Amino acid sequence: MLLGSLASLCALAAVAFAVPAQEKRIHHHADLSDHAHDDTHGFQYDHEAFLGKEEAKTFDQLTPDESKEKLAKIVDRIDTDKDGFVSHSELHYWIKHRQRRYIEENVNKHWNEYDMNQDGKISWEEYKNTTYGYYLGEEFDDIEDKATYKSMLMRDERRFKMADRDRDGIATREEFTAFLHPEEFDYMRDVVVQETVEDIDKNGDGKININEYIGDMFSPESGEPEPEWVQTERKQFSEIRDANKDGYLDANEVAHWILPGEVDHADNEAKHLIHATDTDKDEKITKKEILANWNMFVGSQATNYGEDLTKRHDEL
Repeated sequence: MLLGSLASLCALAAVAFAVPAQEKRIHHHADLSDHAHDDTHGFQYDHEAFLGKEEAKTFDQLTPDESKEKLAKIVDRIDTDKDGFVSHSELHYWIKHRQRRYIEENVNKHWNEYDMNQDGKISWEEYKNTTYGYYLGEEFDDIEDKATYKSMLMRDERRFKMADRDRDGIATREEFTAFLHPEEFDYMRDVVVQETVEDIDKNGDGKININEYIGDMFSPESGEPEPEWVQTERKQFSEIRDANKDGYLDANEVAHWILPGEVDHADNEAKHLIHATDTDKDEKITKKEILANWNMFVGSQATNYGEDLTKRHDEL
């Protein structure tokens, strides 16, 4: 078995840590930047939102001319329909794409280990045989916790089928990304909720009671008093999480808990960049308009050139 089941083992490992639910279960979108969004004091927020945090550091090492040259190439990539304009939807997609680079790097790291026939896709059989193949012929008979491995296999198969949007049993890179990181995809929402309920629901009734909710976070030693944060979580359960006040969390309530509705920061940033650079106010921007405001998109310190960094990021 080349790798443990990435999807299932990560979930099982998470259960082992006694930390507040907010830190473990809730899926928040990563911030676009660590900097304050205040254009009167500079554009570092916009740089990191537009390029990604690591790539923004690279552009800081370039001269203004080098920054403009690379930006021009980026604009050509953003303009996917090649109409000469960057629309809100194209810019929104680009910003979200830059923010997901860490996910793509994780998928790339493991891709070739699963794509055994090197056809650029991963079938369920390839994933299953790579992850569980050593044990499949024995039906996990030589595994101490046979039931757990069978459960992991069933759970992986269900998630794989959900990620496989065209139901052909083969995952494209995008579908495989949804399999490994379902919390990042709206169409995987139900499976994220289902897996969370299964992790916490110890009596198998399909919903989560207060003891199961607390037990997922805290297992006291004999005589140990509950920490204050556990008491706070009990209050959160009864006053907020349990919306219909029936004493349980059902799937809808779990969804509101772990997948909270959030502001789409990428959408707001796309609107902001267009508003700030759209000189003719047609709600889309040209390469000329973008390059005229190049320092807002990419910036440059025009100091140390960091040759080793720029060589590693020529793909931009």
